[in-house]
Amino acid sequence: MAVYKIFPEKSATLYSFDPIKNTGLDEILELSTFLSINNSNEVSRILVKFPSDQITDIVTNLVSGSSYDAYIKLYLANASSIPVNYTIFSHPISGSWEKGTGRLGNVPETTDGASWKFRNFNSGSSWFSVSFPTNTTGSYSGTNTGGGLWYTASSYESTQSFTPALTKDIELKVSDTVKAWFTSSINNEGFIIKHSPSLEFTSQSYFETKYFSNNTHTIYPPCLEIKWNDYTFTSSLSIASNTKIVATLDNNKNEYQQDSVQKFRINVRDQYPTRSFSTSSVYLNNKLLPTQSYYSIVDLDTKEIIIDYDTVYTKISADSIGNYFNIYVNGLEPERYYQILIKSIFTNKETIVLDDNYYFKVIR
Repeated sequence: MAVYKIFPEKSATLYSFDPIKNTGLDEILELSTFLSINNSNEVSRILVKFPSDQITDIVTNLVSGSSYDAYIKLYLANASSIPVNYTIFSHPISGSWEKGTGRLGNVPETTDGASWKFRNFNSGSSWFSVSFPTNTTGSYSGTNTGGGLWYTASSYESTQSFTPALTKDIELKVSDTVKAWFTSSINNEGFIIKHSPSLEFTSQSYFETKYFSNNTHTIYPPCLEIKWNDYTFTSSLSIASNTKIVATLDNNKNEYQQDSVQKFRINVRDQYPTRSFSTSSVYLNNKLLPTQSYYSIVDLDTKEIIIDYDTVYTKISADSIGNYFNIYVNGLEPERYYQILIKSIFTNKETIVLDDNYYFKVIR
């Protein structure tokens, strides 16, 4: 029932055709295969790193012993000539690298920081090309050495396969790597994201996919989502038996600070309560949503799903007062409006989505 988003501290694209070009300030990250003007097969790879202190804080103080999963998410900006099926890979990077101050279009090119050949051009530190350290590797074509260094353990490798029916946004499950960072089994130097070896440096397929970087001026920066199950059900209230209900957000203040955590409560009552003789109104009898109830968050302007329904991580809890769920507002862009959707599945398999003006704004 908990989703926390962490945003990158740095990112860059490595281009095999421009081995010393730095792109640390680009708004776009590119994952492509292409034919160069020299008629050679070339590729680009993505580097992205998330802050260690934030990961440690979230796992220690919020997840707090619960099992959790972690996902890298990057949002597609543009694509062309995409093949029917393809697969991308991510690995944890071995060794430090510098962001730099370059952009792809800079003339003359900017070389400080990370590039295809260098971890850090200014210090002269290159990526390993021979005698790789234990449990690490890299790959390149011909004499064009570089392109990153990453850990080889299969538990650290994450893959995502794309078919025509699937969105081209990246969502890679990287739980084992994040857990290894947290326990200091390996150092957090970020991730490298690349195409499969069968596509890189070949003429099999030339295509480009471009994603928004942490320097983007849009609402789509990359993020590391940490998800854990803090669902609890400790209520003696009765559960609504049919879809004829009225559900309201009892404590929606409509505006929330960017770094706040908000517990939303849901008041539920029968739309047509059974008539009875009582000294209090039957309309005040709070009930519960079915146990199969989940929340989702949508950007009100773009209709983009920010947090999707999840049968584990967005399940709605209940206590003696009623239903509730927590939203970690840090993962939402400030000065934007969002809508909460509630999906409930009843015992007769009827499903309803509640969206009765459940709006709020994130402010700085």
